Amino acid sequence: MNLPLAPPLEPMLAKSVAALPIAPSMHYEPKWDGYRCIIFRDGDEVELASRGGKTLTRYFPEVIEQAREQLPRRIVVDGELVVIRRQAGRSRLDFDLLGQRIHPAASRVRLLAGQTPASFIAFDLLALGDEGLLDEAFTTRRERLAAATASLVAPMHLTPITTDAATAGRWFDMFEGAGLDGVIAKPAQLRYEPGKRSMFKVKHGRTADVVIAGFRWHKSGPVVGSLLLGLYDDAGVLQHVGVCASFTAARRAELVDELAPLRTTPAEHPWATGEQDSGQRVPGAPSRWSGGKNLEWQPLRPELVAEVAYDAMEGDRFRHTARFLRWRADRAPSSCRYDQLDRPVRFDVERVLAGDPTGLG
Repeated sequence: MNLPLAPPLEPMLAKSVAALPIAPSMHYEPKWDGYRCIIFRDGDEVELASRGGKTLTRYFPEVIEQAREQLPRRIVVDGELVVIRRQAGRSRLDFDLLGQRIHPAASRVRLLAGQTPASFIAFDLLALGDEGLLDEAFTTRRERLAAATASLVAPMHLTPITTDAATAGRWFDMFEGAGLDGVIAKPAQLRYEPGKRSMFKVKHGRTADVVIAGFRWHKSGPVVGSLLLGLYDDAGVLQHVGVCASFTAARRAELVDELAPLRTTPAEHPWATGEQDSGQRVPGAPSRWSGGKNLEWQPLRPELVAEVAYDAMEGDRFRHTARFLRWRADRAPSSCRYDQLDRPVRFDVERVLAGDPTGLG
């Protein structure tokens, strides 16, 4: 490739803030829940670079094809790879399906490219032709990006944008139901600074009371690494919904003694049967993401309740690792049910991308 910028190139990142930043020069975009991806195209050569600098090219042949068909011949564009799932007349982002696209077998890659094709959503322009644009203001880069991608059609998209904070607030409330992750804020004069947290992001934050039903040992030794969390469904079945971790070294050691009275045998635990047999979500199932990681877990009688903070749900589990807040001795484990969770208003992701006036102001 002979472009002004070459891979690997770290993308510009965002710092978390508690509330939407409001300033006359601020621009707001939906925060897409997918894989960050910088596309480098030089004629027929196309490279998809991940946030960590690794190539994604072999996993998304359909995106390579679309980049050749729709993007300018010499361009470096920052964006997000997503998989859009359509079900019951609506569409939403599906991070689990996106994760399945990273597969070592070429035959599987080709199959999934047809069954669950990815879309690319562009949101910043880093180079065009022989011109590098990192030092240009964001407003200039956005104008150039809009012009360069004016003819894009699905599955290639240009992200919506607004300068109206009230509209951005509606996006934050509404678009979660389409699988979006929050809102990104960018100052008008922002240069593109690879690897630096120069943008702002506002994400959803919620709490839930959960059953502590097990734990895993920490890799450093015989101390607690993470707590396994459960919620009861409508049928009264305890489902594994995720983990909470990030304890200090001292706290990990204390938890060993605190949890000792609750330790039990796997055969006596509600998660004794696997999800293959009963449809019950249980911990410990291997996946290609776990690699050689030890997934063994220690069962606890489901008698302890904790309040945890989480950002979003992915199906029937927490999307990311939850954060421990406090013990809830006043709560009965049986009261820790799915119906306590705040479910976002359902919204169609394809309406977001199409600039639906009911959501985009």
